[in-house]
Parts: sequence; C-alpha cells; structure tokens
Amino acid sequence: MSGKDKYIAREGWLSIFGNIFLFGLKYWAGVATGSLALIADAWHTLSDMVSSVIVLIGGKISSKPADHDHPFGHGRAEHIASMIIGVLLAIIAFDFAVGAVDKFRKGEKVVFGTFAWIATIASIVVKEGMAQYAFWAANKTKSSILKADGWHHRTDALSSIIILIGIAVGNQFWWTDAVLSFIVALMIGYASYQILATEIQSLLGESPSEELLHSITKSTQDEFREPLHLHHIHIHNYGRHTELSCHIKLPPEMSLDEAHDICTKVEKVILKNFGYVSTVHPEPTERL
Repeated sequence: MSGKDKYIAREGWLSIFGNIFLFGLKYWAGVATGSLALIADAWHTLSDMVSSVIVLIGGKISSKPADHDHPFGHGRAEHIASMIIGVLLAIIAFDFAVGAVDKFRKGEKVVFGTFAWIATIASIVVKEGMAQYAFWAANKTKSSILKADGWHHRTDALSSIIILIGIAVGNQFWWTDAVLSFIVALMIGYASYQILATEIQSLLGESPSEELLHSITKSTQDEFREPLHLHHIHIHNYGRHTELSCHIKLPPEMSLDEAHDICTKVEKVILKNFGYVSTVHPEPTERL
C-alpha cells in the first residue's frame, strides 16, 4: 500500500467512526428538542459517513495498477467517487430546504435545551478537526477525494456553528429553526456545487496554464542547441498518472534515427522535470 493509499484509508476510517458518534449525538438532540435544523445537521453528518465509505472504495479502486482494459490505471476512480459525494450533498440539501420551507409555513417554534448546546459544540470541534486532517492529507498526497471529504467535514462544522448561533437566539424568534435549516441546506448545496464543478472540469479535461506551457517549453529547449519549436502540447490527467503529447520541428534532412534520439531525449527531460510520460511527434521545419 502506497503512502497516498494509507492516508486515504486512515482518513476514511477516522471519518466513519467519528461521524457515527456525532450522528447519534446530534440526532438525539434534534429529536429531544424537535429541531429540524439539528436533525438536518445530524443527517448531514451521517452523509459524511457514507462519503467516507466512498472515499475508502474510491481510494482502493484508484490504487489498482494499469491492466489490459485500463492501460492508464484506475486513478480517475477518485474523481468519480468525489462526484458521488457531491451528488449526495445535493440531494441532502434539497431535502432539507423543502423541510425548512414546510416548517416555516406551519409556524413551528423550537425550544433548545442544554443537550442541544453540548451536541452542537462537540460537533463543531470534532468536525473541524476532521476537516483539517483531510485537507492536510489532501495537500500532502494531491488527492481530490480527500479534498472533497474535507469540504464535507468543513460544511458540517460551519452548519453546526450557524445552529449554535441559532440556539443562542432561538427562544426569542419562532422562525429561528426554519431559517437555520434553510441556511444549512444552502451551505450543503454550495459544497456540492464546488465539488461537482471541480470534478466535472477534471473529467472533461482542462487546458494547461500558460505558466506550465512556458515552463515545459523552456526547460525542454534548454537541453538542446537547435530550436525544437515545441508546440501542440496536450496534458492528459488520469488521476495518479499524467501523460503529455506534443509536437517538435526538426530539419527535413535529418535521419530517422537522429529524429528518434531527439524525441526520446525530449521525453526523458519532460519525465525528469515534470513527471509526465510523454509522446513526441516530429515534424519537418519546412512546414512552419
């Protein structure tokens, strides 16, 4: 098991056990007080547990080596798993937005007690701790699935902060719980949008930045005396494996062996400097 896989597994299991505990605590508090906002927050926490299971499954699949049917590996399983997390968040957000509107129509008032304070404060501390660990592991491993799970934890912590504020003023305004439920639903929905937008963009393919293109061109040209006219650069990200294809210009009188040697050297330079497995296509300079 690679270092990245270990971080994914560790974060996944930590989230599962922590979220099961927090779900029970917040759901009990919600039922005891009749608060839809607390129950919504509890189900948001349980969805974190489901997403953590997806993290473990996605991490396991993405770590599988390349095979005949998947010559570029299984790294994009991370993106698919992250999208499943995003869809789950969207469904939860819609459900509780509808529930908040219904509660506002009925004019239901909630009286929060001490247990609601304890459950909410515990949730804020634990969930933010989980988020910090997930973000730290994501930055260390460059894992999109850990980043998605980190955002899931962060939105849960933020929603609990909003509920805590609502508990402080809840006894003064009858509509507090309904409004809090709707705000939590919006926050969950925004997290869903961020995750889905990022992962869809990655799966569709992103154009490399001008800075990256310039860096590839310059670092490669520095290894050669003759101009390569490196162009038509495309980067293909497969999760844990990245490939690059590009064209270079060579003199038309150059032999095939010489052209092949230069292409091979370009591929080695790109692999050394950027970690990309590349395919270089030579063209005669007369076509400039």
